[in-house]
Formats: sequence, C-alpha cells, structure tokens
Amino acid sequence: MNSQIKIALIDDEQLILEGVKMLLSTEKNISVNLTSNNGPDFLEKLKTVSSDDFPNIALVDVQMLPMNGFELVEILKEKYPDLKIIILSSHYKTSILGYMVKLGVSAFLPKNSDRKTFIDAITMVYKNGVFFTAEDHQMLFSYMNSSSKKRSLFEMEDELSEREKDVVKLICQEFTNNEIAEKLFISPRTVESHRQRVLEKIGAKNTVGIVIYAIINNIYSISTKI
Repeated sequence: MNSQIKIALIDDEQLILEGVKMLLSTEKNISVNLTSNNGPDFLEKLKTVSSDDFPNIALVDVQMLPMNGFELVEILKEKYPDLKIIILSSHYKTSILGYMVKLGVSAFLPKNSDRKTFIDAITMVYKNGVFFTAEDHQMLFSYMNSSSKKRSLFEMEDELSEREKDVVKLICQEFTNNEIAEKLFISPRTVESHRQRVLEKIGAKNTVGIVIYAIINNIYSISTKI
C-alpha cells in the first residue's frame, strides 16, 4: 500500500483515545491526523481540515455525550459521504448488519480487539470499504441461507437486472464510475444511473450497503486478504 491512511479518532474517554492513537503510531501506512472527545467538536474541527489532511476513516465511539456515535454518523454521512466510518463499541451488536446498511458504517470493532484486528480493520475498510469480524462472518452466512433474514435487511422492490449486477460487482471492487463505464462500454452517466437505481431497489444509502447486499446474495465474494 503506497498511500498513507489518514485516521480521525472520536472518543470521550481520553485514555481510549490516547491508547488507540499510540497503538496506531507504530504503523508506517497509518497516520492519526485528527482527534476529538465529542461529536460537535469533531464536526467543527472537520470544517478547518485541508483536503490534503482530510481523514479517510473515522473511528467513532458509540457511547458519547452530548451526541452519541450513531447520531454523529448520520451527520457525517450527510455532509461527508466519502468518509468511511468504523464504530468502536464495548459490546458486539447483534444488529450489526442492519446498522451497517442503514447508516453506511464500514465496520463495527469491539474496544477489546487486539492490535492485529485494529490494523486489519482499518486496512480492509480503506481497501474494500468494509471489514467483517468472525461474528460478522457468521451472521453473513446466516443471512445468505435465510430468505426471511434477507428480506428483513433489504426491502427489495424489484430484482436487480443482469446489467445492474455487473455494475454492483465492479462497485464492490472499488472501481470509479469512469472505470466501470470503460469496462462495460457505457457512459459514466449511465453507470451513475445504475448505481442510484440499485440503491433505491435495495434500500441502502451508499456503497457499504451495496457490498453487503452483494455478499449476502452471492453476487460478490470479498477477499479477506490484506
């Protein structure tokens, strides 16, 4: 990996904030550019960050005041849709996939995760847009084999067309609209039209939802290699 991954840390526990920052400081490819103890402060700081220093990924604590992590995520996804988000939580959430789809979160990471898991999560989110823990993989397998669970996660109006599936596969591989257009011999505008139609059909907000939908429905298989 040639480019450095720029990280923002948001946690109201100073010890956690400093601990995670120290943990990541030994990684040459990862740089913590921004830290904050709460949501409002972080939003203010983002306004002053230059484009060169703008974070690629934000690690956000769930339990914060005056704004909790999910409230912050909703605002971030509205104002900064390209910012990837990893939620830090003290407890594993059984509704993880629903949150990931509905809020566009790239990963949930328990605070008691080891160093390797932290690094793997950041690297995979930067590379593929999502990261799945062992528990996530179990849930994905469960959803893949249960039509009722699929329906509970994605409210499908219509099935995806073959062309839309082609676009989805390439979106999952992080190709841009222009690159997808070249591969499928269509215009970038048509690609964007397909993308928006897919989001409407599956009821997702962004690429994270598309990737999870594709995995659950065997359209795409994500690599676990870093």
